[in-house]
Amino acid sequence: MKSLSYQPVPCVALPLPEATAQGVTVAVLREDVNHPFVSGNKWWKLKHNLEAAQRQHHHTLLTFGGPYSNHIYATAAAARELGLASIGIIRGERVLNPTLQFAQACGMRLHFISRAQYREKDQPELLSTFAHQFGDCYVVPEGGTNTLAVQGCATWGAQLWQHYQPDIIFLPVGTGGTMAGLACGLAGRAQIHGVSVLKGPDLLTAAVTQWVQRYTTNTYNNWHIHTAYAHGGYGKTTPELLALMARIKNDFALPLDRVYTAKMFSAVVDLLQRGTFPRGSRILLVHTGGLQGNGHYVS
Repeated sequence: MKSLSYQPVPCVALPLPEATAQGVTVAVLREDVNHPFVSGNKWWKLKHNLEAAQRQHHHTLLTFGGPYSNHIYATAAAARELGLASIGIIRGERVLNPTLQFAQACGMRLHFISRAQYREKDQPELLSTFAHQFGDCYVVPEGGTNTLAVQGCATWGAQLWQHYQPDIIFLPVGTGGTMAGLACGLAGRAQIHGVSVLKGPDLLTAAVTQWVQRYTTNTYNNWHIHTAYAHGGYGKTTPELLALMARIKNDFALPLDRVYTAKMFSAVVDLLQRGTFPRGSRILLVHTGGLQGNGHYVS
């Protein structure tokens, strides 16, 4: 059975003036460089799914995403590396942007469905239709979030604690699977701060709680999701966010993506300025990748 390649990643100090003023230290785990294309948390979410697909003798992955999906991009690349075929069920009208062009170049077959159909993507009737249309496939949910993804992120969380033992961990949150896995792997150790990239009511707290309960019989109260830093919603941005991205890149040579990690940094800087964290705290920021998404925007 083939395994997805993984490159060891650095953990680099980030001497933010806001942190120095508060007497805390900040470091960034550069998980964005763990793989050229399957970067960040996507590597960990796909790890056990890819193993299961091969163990069950599937030759094709079928998954779901929007036209700018990091997950579609990563799954296409992972399938190519492991010699698997892949099918992407894409939400909305037919487009061919850089993400989908890359997926096609990796061999992914793209199938576009309406937004109304896409809302039914988890229903047995539509999945049965896809099975009839495409044959025997290993199905990976939208964003890669399922119990096997939580398992992969739990392994990651245990490794984070073993190597770094931070007081506080920050990560961006889109579906809740990664945060649930980290919570399980950390097993009550450290304080975990998730930064929602979604606008609107907080649905992620319930999602994380549900995934933790599915994976383990334990419950943890050492995590919290911040909902005030979405900057307009998923895939949206603001001049303030772009200015922060430019500052972090210019001052620390650290690239951020607009959809996820920049919003996490926005939360961290604001909370530091508010004096939220006790002096002496060691804060670890998890860079979850997705930098290829910046190619969709014009500066």
